[in-house]
Amino acid sequence: MKKKLYKAKSVNEAIKKGLKDLNIDRNQAEINIIEQGNKGFLGLIGKKQAEIEIIIEDDPITKGKDFLENLFNKTNIDVNIEVKEAETNQEQVVYDLHSPDLGIVIGRRGETLDALQYLTSLVVNKNTEQYYRIIIDAEGYRDRREKTLERLAHKLAQKAVKKNRKVVLEPMPPHERRIIHITLKKDSRVKSYSEGEEPFRKVMIETVE
Repeated sequence: MKKKLYKAKSVNEAIKKGLKDLNIDRNQAEINIIEQGNKGFLGLIGKKQAEIEIIIEDDPITKGKDFLENLFNKTNIDVNIEVKEAETNQEQVVYDLHSPDLGIVIGRRGETLDALQYLTSLVVNKNTEQYYRIIIDAEGYRDRREKTLERLAHKLAQKAVKKNRKVVLEPMPPHERRIIHITLKKDSRVKSYSEGEEPFRKVMIETVE
């Protein structure tokens, strides 16, 4: 929640001044009149300016973008953030990051993106009635990573069938394991499941007898 005070000769002028300063419409804010103001005796003695308070409720999606911008500013990483709200799923918000330092932003196998996604989700969903599913992407990295995991799943399934033994993948975050499981669900020759404790939980692939 943001609060700001504004003074002017009249309440209407103070409101116009505040709305212009905040670049918002009147229906986007709560306005409290603190002082009506008066012209005073002969326009001189006891003269008071009108004073108002404008209250703006934080928009969760904007709050998430502000959080990311402040974080990158502190780390001196040049990042442009594009916000994409899904038309078919109003609860999903994608923050697409564009940067000349894309490797640093993404991290090893997307670990930095995953960490940013977790933290941004906490910020966006704090004190909100509606839950937003937050996705942090970087110039299409998520799609490319998904296709890589699908190819890996097919390759390791073939290996499990050919050698007739269990294949164990490296530890993966939940959403990446899910991609492996969904991909292999279509292959009747194998089954997949996860074992271990987070963050070292792994996907197992073995043939179906």
